[in-house]
Amino acid sequence: ALNRTNINMQLLTIEAAVTRKREHIYHAALLDPHTSAELPIDTIKALVDEMLEVNQHFLPDYR
Repeated sequence: ALNRTNINMQLLTIEAAVTRKREHIYHAALLDPHTSAELPIDTIKALVDEMLEVNQHFLPDYR
């Protein structure tokens, strides 16, 4: 049960990679135990958007 919080986040990350859905990346980041404990939802989404923007040459399908 203790590991399940991390496993769920990892499964959503895989789902995002397979489906190319930005929403799954948001959900994975929101489920991360450390991130969700430290940051509000709007900030987490903004960080995901920034990460995708900076890495668009690696992740072009997430625009």
